[in-house]
Amino acid sequence: MSSTSATNRVVRADSARLAGAAAPAAGQDLERQRRSTTLAVVVPAYNEQFLIEASLARLEVLGESPLLEQIKVIVVDDGSSDGTADAIARFRESRDLPGKSKLSWIWLRREKNSGKGAAIRTGLAHVDTELVVIHDADLEYHPADLLKMVEVFLYEDADAVFGSRFMSGGYKRALFFRHALGNKLLTFLCDLVCDLNLTDMETCYKMVRVKLLKSIPLESSTFDVEPELAIKLAKRGSRIFEVPISYSGRTYGEGKKIKWTDGVRALWAILHYAASDRIFIEDESGGEILERLNRAPRFTRWMADVIRPYIGDRVLEVGAGTGNMSVHLMPRPVYWATDVNSHYLDYLVTLRATRPYMRVTYTDAMDGGTFPKGQSFDTVVCLNVVEHVQDDLGALRNVWHALSDGGRAIILVPCGPELYGTLDEVLGHFRRYTREQLVDVAEQAGFRVEQVLNFNRPGVPAWWLNGRVLHRKTFGLGQIRMLNILTPVFRLVDSWLPLPPLSIIAILRKENEEGRANPTAPLAS
Repeated sequence: MSSTSATNRVVRADSARLAGAAAPAAGQDLERQRRSTTLAVVVPAYNEQFLIEASLARLEVLGESPLLEQIKVIVVDDGSSDGTADAIARFRESRDLPGKSKLSWIWLRREKNSGKGAAIRTGLAHVDTELVVIHDADLEYHPADLLKMVEVFLYEDADAVFGSRFMSGGYKRALFFRHALGNKLLTFLCDLVCDLNLTDMETCYKMVRVKLLKSIPLESSTFDVEPELAIKLAKRGSRIFEVPISYSGRTYGEGKKIKWTDGVRALWAILHYAASDRIFIEDESGGEILERLNRAPRFTRWMADVIRPYIGDRVLEVGAGTGNMSVHLMPRPVYWATDVNSHYLDYLVTLRATRPYMRVTYTDAMDGGTFPKGQSFDTVVCLNVVEHVQDDLGALRNVWHALSDGGRAIILVPCGPELYGTLDEVLGHFRRYTREQLVDVAEQAGFRVEQVLNFNRPGVPAWWLNGRVLHRKTFGLGQIRMLNILTPVFRLVDSWLPLPPLSIIAILRKENEEGRANPTAPLAS
């Protein structure tokens, strides 16, 4: 969690943007803050020798729009066996001319045909714009509709925009009744899984914020990438919008490639990704582990219920992660949710859209200079954070300085050094605390300890078995689901079990009593 890492330095550069966007001036609408953006169009192509040149030429309409500052078109020939490569070469020769244009082109080729999903991953590696969309290399979709989708990002706090062929407002060619039924069935099942009301899950036109999409592990290699992307965006809590688009479907005689087997794959993909929790790329912050823990909302609610009586009106949460605790502690007159992980910050921004009292920014517990400036907090919530830093005393001093006089800090840490095992290692824990160790470091930081609460005695046997005996490095999904089921029982028996707690919660008070030495100034890394 140290701010010296390259990732955190990049996130710090975005902190002003996050904090500023969180609090627009009175009467200033969010849509007034942006007039244009940048877009990448990934074009996966397989055996489209007769249509690809016309399809690519259609994209030039994007360059005429003031909504787009830059358009990067990335064409991926997915191992075509016909004359697609020659057609691309002809088009490329006519477009690779010197001159000033908002459109730029990147030409890629996969030697072996691997499917639409694989081609998208190849193209995505070359994307460096703000938004990205997929455009099939045929003539079924109309790029002018992409501009309507771009507008939603500029006028709404959207994370993804889908172009729907079934919403009123566009036109479509009348074809394939049975295909339409299959599409509606797959969309219905996807909506059931995601708790959404999409009208066209299988649409090719899915426009997504690049930073979000690159943080999602895409696993599908064929057309099943469509339900995978929809489900994973929903599980990430993304704000998804739909706009009507036009659709000129083609017959099989005209080159349509999708088959009934692709529908079966899509059905399997819906079932598979409904059960999967792999929605974060693996990173040093353990995002995929955090998401698995989010599958136990009853446990999170239990923890929130324990600390809620100590929460004031002006709250700073350090290490908010994906906000699974934050949503239980809000609403408050002022609530700052912070983290060092850029993916988590983007996730938190999606929560902010419907919570005007919420602020989101980068804050490193070890760097006092990253704490919100000019703010006065009566509560700092710091759950499962200080065990991640080498200098826990320095982190607690920074928390002390962030509080107004009389304010409280709520610090939760793992308890029991004898339980330290592989789970602690993979989570990046430097230590597990005894009650005496936590009290000592808190008092050195200048706090008066009001209470130390024991939390989650029932979890001790499972932690000891997984981390000390079985040496596991992740939590089994079945175990997490069982934890969620059993949490009501754990709440009842927690105080009665003759076991040490798995965690302890210190309720700390900042006081400037006469004769009491204040801690040193906030520590900057």
